[in-house]
Amino acid sequence: MARFYGEVGYGESVEDPSGSGIWVDQMVEFEYQGDVIRNNRQLVNIENVNEDIIVSNSISIVADQYATEHFFNIKYVRWMGVLWTVGAVEVRTPRLILSIGSVYNGPTP
Repeated sequence: MARFYGEVGYGESVEDPSGSGIWVDQMVEFEYQGDVIRNNRQLVNIENVNEDIIVSNSISIVADQYATEHFFNIKYVRWMGVLWTVGAVEVRTPRLILSIGSVYNGPTP
């Protein structure tokens, strides 16, 4: 089992500017450590010039109070120098199991 140490990005919807009716994700990052408990990748060619890399990895992090209370806001994880989208989070106190998939291209702090 490989070790993990990296950032997890959370996005909280906030109205910007206030009263505008426009909601955006305000991003924050925190560092966590844990284990890579599943390590798998595949190439997908969906009408692109280059194939997309999709991973089916699971990362188990040791959750702090913030992670436990805001796990539903987790958007991405930085692993192997790349931001990956977190598709699912499983709560197994005191850990969170993050299932990652495609490259994340959304907002960052």
